[in-house]
Amino acid sequence: MAYKEYKVIQVAEGAFGTIFLGASGMPLKKLEATLNEEAADGWQMVFQVIEHRRFWLFWSRESVLLTLGRE
Repeated sequence: MAYKEYKVIQVAEGAFGTIFLGASGMPLKKLEATLNEEAADGWQMVFQVIEHRRFWLFWSRESVLLTLGRE
């Protein structure tokens, strides 16, 4: 399916848990709220990928990149 426009959104895990606990869970409520807000505006999720990025000096952090499309 071809979409007329696309949007990419990044949702990352919290910095507090990453620094003090060494890892943190993905914020599922934030991810769900973001997807629901975008769906209300007519966006559909096309693709998602999880990336690991370095956070400051010693830590790494996960984030979800969402690609949304609408006609």
